[in-house]
Amino acid sequence: MSYTKPPAADELVALAPDPGALSERGLRAWTEHMAVHPLAETYVVDSESGERYVVDPTNGTCSCPDARMRGKTCKHLRRVALEITAGRVPPPGDSPTCRSCGTETVPTEDPPVLCDACGLDPGDVVLDRETGDRLVVIRVSPRRADEVEIAATNTTVASHPSNDGYPHDDPVAEAVYAADVTRSDDPRRYAFPLTRLEPADDAQIVD
Repeated sequence: MSYTKPPAADELVALAPDPGALSERGLRAWTEHMAVHPLAETYVVDSESGERYVVDPTNGTCSCPDARMRGKTCKHLRRVALEITAGRVPPPGDSPTCRSCGTETVPTEDPPVLCDACGLDPGDVVLDRETGDRLVVIRVSPRRADEVEIAATNTTVASHPSNDGYPHDDPVAEAVYAADVTRSDDPRRYAFPLTRLEPADDAQIVD
């Protein structure tokens, strides 16, 4: 059995930066909840504040006030760079891919989530692979299952026990139980990893 000698003490490096050594913008880039969506040469960043900005890492620009008015390297630019380096999003120029099957998709003005073959639309009837229950899709979010929190259980969609085995980077589908659609004007919504749901044979039943 081979053995690799560990590096000397002065060669050891942390896997994550020292928070105390980061600037305020650098720390926010690492710690704030953001979603980055590739659009060929640029990226759309959904920020923790709910605002959406367009980042061009090649030219070092962002549509946020911090970058436009102060000329600073904002947290959104830094976050895009981090996600490219980590391989979470493709580098500039690469075609965006479907979050479910990985096939290339055509860049659009909105963040691409799924290709036509994998996409679900509001009103589609689906089946829960775990229970066989019928649900109606309300929306599909571009956010990953490990980014969306379930307040009632203090977990993310990915870490919820019932979703064990489904990809943590699945897009999140919000759906209501089909039986509840006719019982309530405002049925409770539930969040699922996309691949837990499969299309049913039914036609759309809600607008």
